[in-house]
This record gives sequence, C-alpha cells and structure tokens, in this order.
Amino acid sequence: MREAVRKVTSSSWSPRVRARRAALSVVLCAGLAAALTACGGDPDEGTNGVGKLSAPEIENKARAAADGAGAVRLSGTLVSQGGSYKIDMKLKGSGGTGTVTSQKSTFGLLRVGEDLFLKAGAGFWSRSESGGASAAAGKLDDKYVKVPSGDPAYQQLRGFTEKSALLKGVLGLQGTLSKKERSEVAALPTVRIEAGRDGEGGTLDVSLKGTPYPLRFERAGGAGVLELADWDKDFALAAPAKGDTVDYGKQLPTA
Repeated sequence: MREAVRKVTSSSWSPRVRARRAALSVVLCAGLAAALTACGGDPDEGTNGVGKLSAPEIENKARAAADGAGAVRLSGTLVSQGGSYKIDMKLKGSGGTGTVTSQKSTFGLLRVGEDLFLKAGAGFWSRSESGGASAAAGKLDDKYVKVPSGDPAYQQLRGFTEKSALLKGVLGLQGTLSKKERSEVAALPTVRIEAGRDGEGGTLDVSLKGTPYPLRFERAGGAGVLELADWDKDFALAAPAKGDTVDYGKQLPTA
C-alpha cells in the first residue's frame, strides 16, 4: 500500500505533469486578465476616439463635423430677447423646411434658394394688425404665402432656415471649456463638454459613434436646449405648387 502511494505521489509531480500545470496556470491567468480588462472597460473602445481629446479639441472636431455635413435636423427651444420659440427645422445649404412655434402661434417655413414661404392657419392671419389680412384669413388658411425679400420680416424668418448661420448662432460655448462625464443622446453615446462654472456658459454633447457630430446643446444662460439629428441625411426641397401659393404683394401683414 505504501509503495502504491509513493508511486502515485511520485507520478503526480513528474516533469510532464508539472509542465501541464504550468501551462494551465498561464491560460487561467490570461483569461483572468482579459476578464478584468473587459470588466474595467476601456471607455473609448469601439468609439471614434474623441473622448480621449481635450475639451477644446472636442469642440473643434464637432464644429468641423457640423460645417462639413450637408444637412441636419434641429429641434428644441430658442430663447431670445424677442421671445421664446420652439423649432423643428430640417436644414441644408440650399434652404430649409419645418415649423416654428412662438408664444402666439405656430407657422411653417419653407425656403428654396432665395424664395421664402410662410404657411399658417386662419387663426394666425386673423390676429394680423392688417384689416385686409384679417378679412382674407380664410383664403390664406393653410396656404404658402411668399415673403417679399424687401419685407422687414424676410431676414428674421429666413434666419430660421439658414443652416450655417443658425448653427453658428446656437452652438456658441462661452467661457473656459472642460470635459465632463459620458452621456447618451437618442441612444447614442456621447462625451459632454461644458463652458464656464457648472456649465453656465453652455454644454455640448458630442457623438462617440461615427462622425463626432454635436447631438445636444444647452445654451448659456437658459437660452434654450436643442437636439441635432439626421446629420448629412438629404431631404427633398422644392417650391410649393402654384395652387398652394399666395403672393401677398410687397409686404406681409403684421401678424
């Protein structure tokens, strides 16, 4: 019996067995290391890498991506001295289309090149200070009214349809930039940068997937929150049919 025990003990520590045990140990250690790496996680693995950059570099990447995109959808709230507006606009270089809601009403805007059209319900026109427009509210209801280029409202309304100008105006961070936590916008992972103390100069979420487009912007001083989507997705843009258009003349009524 003792001899059998000695044989078993001796064989279990043979060079071949020791080599197998050493190999098994290496495999287990390698697996453990991989598991720890996965659990600890590299936050930039599988991303576009902008999360590794400094806040100013991230902002520059986002601005360059926005400038280079052919189209974008911009929605949210804008607060200015003239009031608060909810917008939902699709924009590209040749024009834009969508809706704007002010404190008084909602109206549609369509710009194709230099031609700008406003579309609103009878209620919008019935509140006009112009008696003629009020009387014609029924005829203007749900029609595209061409805005004369010389009308005082032309430039103001056109501003809502200008991709480059609107993005330049709304994506302004004010103050020293800092990089903050990772976040998510519309199911897309983002890295957030903010300006000033506690983001008082605005915050910007930049996509960590694909092109580093800006996806969400909170303007400084509570001046609105905007989401940006459908980057570089083209959309149809054409002047309305003549039967759906009214040419009011040289100047729109004041609504």
